[in-house]
Amino acid sequence: MKLVRENPDLVKKNLEKKFQEDKKPLVDEAIKLDNELRQYMSEANELRADRNKISKEIGGLMSKGKQEEADELKKQVTSMAGRLSALEGLEEEYEDKLTQIMMQLPNIIDDSVPIGKDDTENVEIKRFGEPKVPEFEIPYHTDIMESFSGLDLDSARKTSGNGFYYLMGDIALLHTACINFARDYMLKQGFIYAIPPFMIRENVVSGVMSFAEMENMMYKIEGEDLYLIGTSEHSMIGKFINSSIEQEKLPICMTSYSPCFRKEVGAHGIEERGVYRIHQFEKQEMIVICEPEDSMEWFHKMYNYTVEVFQALDIPVRTLECCSGDLADLKVKSIDVEAWSPRQQKYFEVGSCSTLGDAQARRLGIRVKAKGGNYFAHTLNNTVLASPRMLIAFLENNITEKGDIIIPEALQKYTGFAEIKRK
Repeated sequence: MKLVRENPDLVKKNLEKKFQEDKKPLVDEAIKLDNELRQYMSEANELRADRNKISKEIGGLMSKGKQEEADELKKQVTSMAGRLSALEGLEEEYEDKLTQIMMQLPNIIDDSVPIGKDDTENVEIKRFGEPKVPEFEIPYHTDIMESFSGLDLDSARKTSGNGFYYLMGDIALLHTACINFARDYMLKQGFIYAIPPFMIRENVVSGVMSFAEMENMMYKIEGEDLYLIGTSEHSMIGKFINSSIEQEKLPICMTSYSPCFRKEVGAHGIEERGVYRIHQFEKQEMIVICEPEDSMEWFHKMYNYTVEVFQALDIPVRTLECCSGDLADLKVKSIDVEAWSPRQQKYFEVGSCSTLGDAQARRLGIRVKAKGGNYFAHTLNNTVLASPRMLIAFLENNITEKGDIIIPEALQKYTGFAEIKRK
């Protein structure tokens, strides 16, 4: 609120960059509510001070036997109590209103973020590996998986509906091998391995994401204060809620495995035939909690980890900077990693790396404990590898003309085989 109060033009300019001009009136409303709230708080504090002073006077009068004078002062205390109770009610009401507004205002994006309205204006940064298109026709990814008896969508529709799947046999083993390879790669980078809770409470959800994301992504457990996680980043960052981390223990670097559940509400919707956009998938994630001055350095390290994982799996990728209009409200800066699809002859998203500044830490109360005083940490997250989406890229880039799948050498110790023969 201090930033909004002291730099309203900065906040409004940021809304313009994010093409959220309709939220500009919220800035003025927040400042108005904040002024009124501060007045109520000031009056309440004065009343408390006066009440304490009068209470001492009453004690002095009572000790001297001046009952009538003491009773008169007691009436003043009673009158103060009524006003104080009313002020405390107003404080609570205005704090709630102010919080609701502040939760709708997006984080201040980094100056380096390209300005654009949506993902069509994201900017390519760099390509890694040679994107090739073989002379033979590459089948659709579900056809490839089904040719190995590795995918059953029909049964999943019967048990769970659209957006779910059964992975079977060698394709399921390949899926697990890729996840395990990504896990071990991150362990070599010094990250701590974790398997987090797959459900989190609402206060954690609202601490790690915006209301709009929450509505479009999260599954609510009926009758309970629990949500299925859309990514393990949520429960991993939530692990540190209301905590003070000693400065010398930073950075905290963790890599986590989890299933992920998403409603996928919106324009994209669920892909009925394929497994690119689905309700359930598995992911190896990474998070970093660090000093504010180190967050951009970690940001660049983290997305390059994903690039290296895909390069080891013989999958060409590129990095793409998300423009201002494509950034979620809590993000300061974000880069997507996209894999090459030889069948479509274009890239598609397989991972995303984001720095959120102190937005999540501020909402969740994650502070750094230092000699000079406490301050909010910075948080970052990045997809190492998400499957079955990455399987699409893997199969398309490693399929032979005969329809067999070649397993890169780096992955063979995880699969136990060097190729998958078409059945």
